[in-house]
Amino acid sequence: MNPFLKVLRQINGALEKLIAVTSSAIAAAMVSALTLSAITRYVSGTGYDWFIELPPALVPWMVFPLLGPLLRSGSHIQVDLLPNVLKGRSALALKILVHVTMLSGAIIFFLAGNEAVSLFRRLGQLMELEIEIPIWWMYLAFPAGFAVLILFSFELLLEALRDFARFEEAET
Repeated sequence: MNPFLKVLRQINGALEKLIAVTSSAIAAAMVSALTLSAITRYVSGTGYDWFIELPPALVPWMVFPLLGPLLRSGSHIQVDLLPNVLKGRSALALKILVHVTMLSGAIIFFLAGNEAVSLFRRLGQLMELEIEIPIWWMYLAFPAGFAVLILFSFELLLEALRDFARFEEAET
């Protein structure tokens, strides 16, 4: 195996575990916040707005970083018509095309996300919660998630290219 691909697989493996733990913790925080909101309102008759407003603010941090691990595990949304019909070289060529497309899209969205974060950072707006959180923190999940997707797409592209080269060698 290519040493670069081996290192990239190890990095992505560690990143995948970190993202799984972080996403689980975020989901637990979201459920806890809503539960505490309900309990607080039931006991005291009033509640804290940030308990209700926190979960939607955390959703991007749970969703966007999961793009790469979902793609790697094959759990991402996909159309499986052509992969079921194509065999051999054609199937590998399709895989390469898909991974190049994913990598290109991830780079474009990463750059757009950076611009959005930069804009909201310059604007200095805060979320309308009881706790003042800069809006750009929420938008930072977008480029962070697509940076992860770039790493995972690149890994899958390198693997597909390696498999294609092996297939070509086997035929000659």
